[in-house]
Amino acid sequence: MLNVEQLVKQYGDFTAVDDVSFSAKAGSVFGLLGPNGAGKSTAINCISGLLTPTTGRITVSGHDVVKDGKAARQSLGVVPQELALYEDLPAIDNLRYWGKAYGLRGKQLDDRVSDVLDHIGLADRARDLPKEFSGGMKRRLNFGCGVVHQPEVLLLDEPTVGVDPQSRAKLFDLVEAARDAGACVLYTTHYMEEAERLCDSLAIIDHGKIIAEGTVAELKAQLGARDALQLNGAFPADTTREAVMSLAPDIADLEILSQAEDALLLTLSSASQHLPRIFEAISRSGGSVSETSLRSPNLETLFLLLTGKELRE
Repeated sequence: MLNVEQLVKQYGDFTAVDDVSFSAKAGSVFGLLGPNGAGKSTAINCISGLLTPTTGRITVSGHDVVKDGKAARQSLGVVPQELALYEDLPAIDNLRYWGKAYGLRGKQLDDRVSDVLDHIGLADRARDLPKEFSGGMKRRLNFGCGVVHQPEVLLLDEPTVGVDPQSRAKLFDLVEAARDAGACVLYTTHYMEEAERLCDSLAIIDHGKIIAEGTVAELKAQLGARDALQLNGAFPADTTREAVMSLAPDIADLEILSQAEDALLLTLSSASQHLPRIFEAISRSGGSVSETSLRSPNLETLFLLLTGKELRE
């Protein structure tokens, strides 16, 4: 349903998307997981036709988005990160506008708008203006505008940004319903827990490059049983590294991912069992620990392992 081949998007000397390739199938959710500024939105904008790729090829339902853009866009639904709503038009008219833009007319349009209003939980607010809605209600209406024409491929760019937990849960339900109806869903996020819940497969992107790809289970398998141990405090550069790595013969998979004067990030198996020895080694080196954070193996730990930094940076 969606194929991206060697996509590159440059702005002068800056490369926002760098040789990205992936494919997504009907009836599935493919995630692009990465921090803000990683290139996720740029990739979405290239797929939707808002940006022209510098090089590479994108096809949607078999249509090239550059050479056959109109046909490709007919198969697409887009829910952008920035709300795309007419604030002074009632909710029902926002849906009708986008339905008409995709060729719906008459009873087909009326029935579809009614179904979407029920689906997004706004049937009782159909005649109200979006400017009177809460942030979560606006997000749900934004989603409805993207699916009113029942697209084959649905692009969701950070759809839960700034919403309350209840609306977030409702948006998850809407994504899963679109998938179950047979849509191919491309979902960008920097929230690891969203990717773990929703995505059948995903790619982790950083600085415009895909650095890992697979199912959630496959990506977690790359970690083995390693935890991520974040320590804050004071860490003299040379002595701390030497002291910690002196433990490596007994802690076989111990690795320092990043080190600063006030922060130290390690990965290792069964980290909680080794904390006393690590603290003692740091103390001997002249350092000190003021705060400890331990993460069990998950997608965020994998991102830390691959990049040495937080997913939300």
